[in-house]
Amino acid sequence: MTAIKHALQRDIFTPNDERLLGIVNVCKAGKKKKNCFLCATVTTERPVQVKVVKVKKSDKGDFYKRQLTWELRDLIEVDAKDASKENPEFDLHFEKVYRWVASSTAEKNSFISCIWKLNQRYLRKKVEFVNVSSQLLEESVPSGESQSVAGGDEDTLDDYQELSAREEQDIEGMMEVCEYAISNAEAFAEQLSRELQVLDGANIQSIMASEKQVNTLMQLLDEALGEVDTIEGKLSSYEEMLQSVKDQMDQISQSNRLIQISNANNGKLLNEIQFLVHNMDLSKGHIRALQDGDLTSPKGIEACINAAEALLQCMNVALWPGHDKLMAVKQQQHLFTDLRDTFARRLTNHLNNVFVHQGHDQSSTLSQHTVELTLPKHSPLHRDLLRYAKLMEWLKITHREKYEGLSRTYVDYMSRLYEREIKDFFEIAKIKMAGTSKEAKGKFGLHGSSGKLTGSTSSLNKLSVQGSNSRRSQSSSLLDMGNMSASDLDVADRTKFDKIFEQVLSELEPLCLAEQDFISKFFKLQQHPPVLPPLAQPEAEDSDGGVPSRMPPQAEHRHSLSSDKDMVRLMMNKVFQSIEPELNSLIALGDKMDSFHSLYMLVKMSHHVWTAENVDPASFLSTTLGNVLVTVKRNFDKCISVQIRQMEEVKISKKSKVGILPFVTGFEEFAELAETIFRNAERRGDLDKAYVKLIRAVFMNVEKVANESQKTPRDVVMMENFHHIFSTLSQLKISCLDAERREAKHKYTDHLQSYVINSLGQPLEKLNHFFEGVEARVAQGIREEEVSYQLAFNKQELRKVIKEYPGKEVKKGLDNLYKKVDKHLCEEESLLQVVWHSTQDEFIRQYKHFEDLIGRCYPGSGITMEFTIQDMLEYFSSIAQSH
Repeated sequence: MTAIKHALQRDIFTPNDERLLGIVNVCKAGKKKKNCFLCATVTTERPVQVKVVKVKKSDKGDFYKRQLTWELRDLIEVDAKDASKENPEFDLHFEKVYRWVASSTAEKNSFISCIWKLNQRYLRKKVEFVNVSSQLLEESVPSGESQSVAGGDEDTLDDYQELSAREEQDIEGMMEVCEYAISNAEAFAEQLSRELQVLDGANIQSIMASEKQVNTLMQLLDEALGEVDTIEGKLSSYEEMLQSVKDQMDQISQSNRLIQISNANNGKLLNEIQFLVHNMDLSKGHIRALQDGDLTSPKGIEACINAAEALLQCMNVALWPGHDKLMAVKQQQHLFTDLRDTFARRLTNHLNNVFVHQGHDQSSTLSQHTVELTLPKHSPLHRDLLRYAKLMEWLKITHREKYEGLSRTYVDYMSRLYEREIKDFFEIAKIKMAGTSKEAKGKFGLHGSSGKLTGSTSSLNKLSVQGSNSRRSQSSSLLDMGNMSASDLDVADRTKFDKIFEQVLSELEPLCLAEQDFISKFFKLQQHPPVLPPLAQPEAEDSDGGVPSRMPPQAEHRHSLSSDKDMVRLMMNKVFQSIEPELNSLIALGDKMDSFHSLYMLVKMSHHVWTAENVDPASFLSTTLGNVLVTVKRNFDKCISVQIRQMEEVKISKKSKVGILPFVTGFEEFAELAETIFRNAERRGDLDKAYVKLIRAVFMNVEKVANESQKTPRDVVMMENFHHIFSTLSQLKISCLDAERREAKHKYTDHLQSYVINSLGQPLEKLNHFFEGVEARVAQGIREEEVSYQLAFNKQELRKVIKEYPGKEVKKGLDNLYKKVDKHLCEEESLLQVVWHSTQDEFIRQYKHFEDLIGRCYPGSGITMEFTIQDMLEYFSSIAQSH
């Protein structure tokens, strides 16, 4: 170990101006046995630095290198693991714990002892030595002997001293003279011994020769020792004087420290007093405003707002621990509580009076709004009350119960006010609606010019009952529309109804939006309320007497916003609780007056719902109009169902021709009306569905009536009505009914052809029967040229039949046919010429067919018809012109 120590000193520490004082061979505990050395070193320069260095042998050679270095002053604890038993393990606690296993217990103890000595000499730092035998640790010595002990420690630690350069040269020269020193150590040692004896003898002779000088030296040493004793005596007296000064300075230092502590405490006390005075002092002006401030004038309200905010700020101040035990703080808090309660009571009473006064003062009738059908504006009331909005917010924070009581009072009085105003408003609207038709005026005893009921309000209720009992006479249907002329439809009445209904919705919409906006602003229901301190809003204790747990801030914020929206919705429902019933009543009246009013109401209501949802989907207006829209849509569907049922119940006269059915004409007028109403409407899909239902019902009932018709042929009924339907759909260009338009055209064409074919058997009946027999024989298998040999169909029989139809007779038959067709067809559709032209084409086709049969079945007979195609064209033309 000594050789390694010398090598490490030479190779590693000497170049760095360090001395190696302690060394131990170790390896890390619990890992592979990789040995290294822990070295305790000190620097040769002042100030001395003490270090613990980890040195490891290089993997590439036999030289050593530094790996880690720790300052001894960073050492916290030395743990020897066991003080009574031999244990090579020990721990060094620096910034973390390093666990080592020494190669032997003796090396470990020697290294720990070296660490303890270095700590005592250079650092005197509080290093914990745990589980270390007391024998290893040197006892503390008096301060007077510290220097000598330290010197002894240094001598002990300096058991190795490096050779100087001259000593190295002398040794090398001596070894060069004695070349056999390496090969023959004994001879070299004997030579050194002889030379040493020679030198000792020379030294003794020199000493004996200088005895006089030695005596002189000893005398000088004795004198020096006397001087040293004298100096030590003076130093002792100086030390005693300095000790007295030191004691006095210690007392002064202690006094200064106490003075500094006192000053620091006084500063902290001053800061706390200033904090309390600054944050819990309410000015006399604020106190007067809270106690006696004017709540009617703008200046007084502003002063009360400032005072209330200052009071809330004082009550919300976050006190430091222990402040609440101060008597002055308790008194001030009690004052704040009294001021809060007093002002909350004054504010509540004043606003209650304002609500009551405004509720009674605004309870005027709608006499001034009768002509223009408008609702009274409450913007002045809102403007006056909004001056108290900040005070309401203060009340919401400090006195929740009074705040909720005020909101209930407001809702109570305003709901009564709005109920009267809305009821009067809807009465006028109903009067104006009922006055839109002369029939309604006559039935219900209304004077349209004045817009007033002849009786009391109950007359309006009787109006609804009478409307229900006389529904058939008032409500419109496709059947009724088909029986009325354009002038009888009274389009002006429906337009006026549409304007009145739009006016009602247009008045209600800003009223509801303004009131909801006012409630949100006045009652502060759209803002996140601040967290309340215990003084401002005491927390309720739970059933166990503890403070209930609070929600996380984000969840509390969301819950607050949700509860605010719910409160706005609840207040609006109570304030305007009469709007939805009144709207439903108005809609029911309009529907009873004319079921087609549901078309107007559906369009208007859909538009206002769409507008309200764009502003705020969750608003009271959006919700209420959405509910009413459901009723309007139900009435619209009911109107369509009634029209379909009335189509199914239609009965036709057995004595007169059918013509264009009333519900076919009614559908045309309904579609024209609906297209006008639903132009650019949001709910076009509802109308398209109704179109499909109605047109299918029209198709089905036209066929039903045609099958039941006795006076008019089925083909005529089908042809005329489907022609009318096709013309209507082509004109209106309703995209959802394109398939029905093509179907109507197909049915019209088919029944026109069928009617023409069935009618042509009349003027040439015998000729038709004869050639039908000829075709039947050919169909039975008789050859065409052999048909003339059949007794019933020979040439003589053919000539006989042809002679019965000369040109004059044919013209007469065609004239009778024209009259019969004219009798079957109706004038409204003007299909006579179309049918007559189709009859002409069919007659010419049959004529050519007859000639073809004569040519094939009676070849070479020379038999021809008594009239030509040119004759027929003249017959048809002259008959058409004569009629």
